Amino acid sequence: MSAPSRPTPETQPVRKPVLPKDAVVLVVEDNVSNFVLIARMLGFMGIRCEWKTSGYEVVEYADTLPRIDLILMDIRLPYEDGYGALKKIRSSERLKHIPVVAVTAEASLEQMNKAKQAGFDGFIGKPLDPDRFPDQIRRILAGEAVWEMS
Repeated sequence: MSAPSRPTPETQPVRKPVLPKDAVVLVVEDNVSNFVLIARMLGFMGIRCEWKTSGYEVVEYADTLPRIDLILMDIRLPYEDGYGALKKIRSSERLKHIPVVAVTAEASLEQMNKAKQAGFDGFIGKPLDPDRFPDQIRRILAGEAVWEMS
């Protein structure tokens, strides 16, 4: 199975930096404790977040949101994993250019490379570091690719 075609730097639209106070982040996470931690850290930054517990129907849900600037996607999800959800997001005309960052407990170089090949825009390993997470999110919203184990 080949990797999905990704826009080249020449064809990909330039993402405008988004200020945290203006950002809306969709968190796709099935573990309530993990979501609460992420939501609190995002809230502390002034970021509004939405929540979906599975990759299943994530595109349909995201389409109901008037604005979405970033999707933080767990890879191991019930019903449909993060890879399946990413394929659907990339096939959506409205969502295909939204950055999607894998956030996973399977934090290894192998998983990071697999996420990169699948077309994720970044990777943050769990456990999340509350001291580093805000900076990671700011950098992503500024248009920087973040590929870090934790």
